[in-house]
Amino acid sequence: MMKTTPFGALPPEYCRADTAKIVVVPVPYDETSTWMKGADKGPQALLRASANMELYDIETDSQVYEEGIFTDDPVDDGPSPDRMVRAVEQRVSRHLANGKFTVVVGGEHSVSIGAIQAHARKYPASMTVLQLDAHADLRAEYEGSRYNHACVMARARELCRVVQVGIRSMDISEKPALDPQRVFFAQALHEGVAGVEDIVGRLTDSVYITIDLDVFDPSIMPATGTPEPGGLLWYDVLALLKAVCRRRTVVGFDLVELCPVETNWGPDFLAAKLLYKLLSYRFRGGYEEGRDSPRADRPH
Repeated sequence: MMKTTPFGALPPEYCRADTAKIVVVPVPYDETSTWMKGADKGPQALLRASANMELYDIETDSQVYEEGIFTDDPVDDGPSPDRMVRAVEQRVSRHLANGKFTVVVGGEHSVSIGAIQAHARKYPASMTVLQLDAHADLRAEYEGSRYNHACVMARARELCRVVQVGIRSMDISEKPALDPQRVFFAQALHEGVAGVEDIVGRLTDSVYITIDLDVFDPSIMPATGTPEPGGLLWYDVLALLKAVCRRRTVVGFDLVELCPVETNWGPDFLAAKLLYKLLSYRFRGGYEEGRDSPRADRPH
């Protein structure tokens, strides 16, 4: 088991398990990925990079670490994807029962399944999973497993509504499972055919966000196992996350598929900064107290 580096190198009083409102759960798992290996090194790389962040967020004029951010021990239950999913679900469920806002850091995308299961159990009637990703991940099974990284959204769709953003790669076998009303291809976003308002309008009041870092263009995020050209850029993603946090209630999120490159630390820092930025939007940017009321109209 890897030695945990606490997120953000925070002062001790802000990273206590009993008082922190936020929990970061590392899951260094990379057994089902099919191209570049190394996502199991992603959580530690992100946590290590986070120690070099400035903790004041300019945009929101806030320091979200003051809510308390506890970094849990890694989930490590062996190579079986079934056991890993179960272990993540149990760990996240325990934190949710204790009232913690829980962030899972992967690892390959299959680690998201257990986190989604835990949140869907807590929000059974009202939750949407918002997926930011280059890939559809809608295979019913892949390489003999229902818990492969290529099956994440197929499992999520069994639990709740999903909205997919940034997609630009899929197998034709996934097409029947794709909901054309709730998928926003990267090309459509680049061409202005669809935008942030369209995406937010498809979400229910409670939103769980799963972010595969390959949603970003490889020019700014080359350190993923399956990079795809034509991705989103930093402020594209921030604009969407900010709108979701203002208009809906984000109940949890995960950040996955960082595959560190030893000679390029920029992607590690981007991932750490993204995690902190999303927490800033969720908790301290004027989006919790006095935030905009959810839209009266329900998703289409």
